[in-house]
Amino acid sequence: MATFSAEADRRVHELISKYPDKKSAVMPALYIAQEEQGHVNDEAIKWVSEKVGMAPVHVMEVATFYTMYYKEPVGKYHVQVCRTLSCALRGAGQITEFLEKKLGVSAHEVTKDGRWSFEEVECLGSCGTAPMCQLNDLYCENLTVEKLDALMKRIDKENPNLRLSMKTDILGDGLKDLPRSEVI
Repeated sequence: MATFSAEADRRVHELISKYPDKKSAVMPALYIAQEEQGHVNDEAIKWVSEKVGMAPVHVMEVATFYTMYYKEPVGKYHVQVCRTLSCALRGAGQITEFLEKKLGVSAHEVTKDGRWSFEEVECLGSCGTAPMCQLNDLYCENLTVEKLDALMKRIDKENPNLRLSMKTDILGDGLKDLPRSEVI
């Protein structure tokens, strides 16, 4: 069984103390487990289950319902392309085709160097700025293939941190200078 850090354990206990029922901490606890393991695997499900007092099957139901929990390993930079109606009508399909060609992998695969992966997901809640994707923990809106290509080239050059740490409550400091209309 995988081990989890003392910091992850401390953070989950801190979160649990903020809720009247510790089961309510299941979602942030899953984030912490994902941060530790890289994705939500069987060990993460068991660990969260024990921490929040829920049956593993119920923790798994939460993890499989939401797209922000990775059920398999992803690249350092993981792109979730929204494919619901607004995004589909405004070009999400072209974004997905571009990613397949640029990365040389299909959805749910990781590039050989471990840097990139992508998947199509249901609504990410930004219909007014479609098409959009979530790149790690950053929203990228009003996308075109050209904008996404430029952004990915910049990421490859700068190697920014684009993850929110649930253990430290800090969003990585990468790409802060982008205009709000491109990345939120």
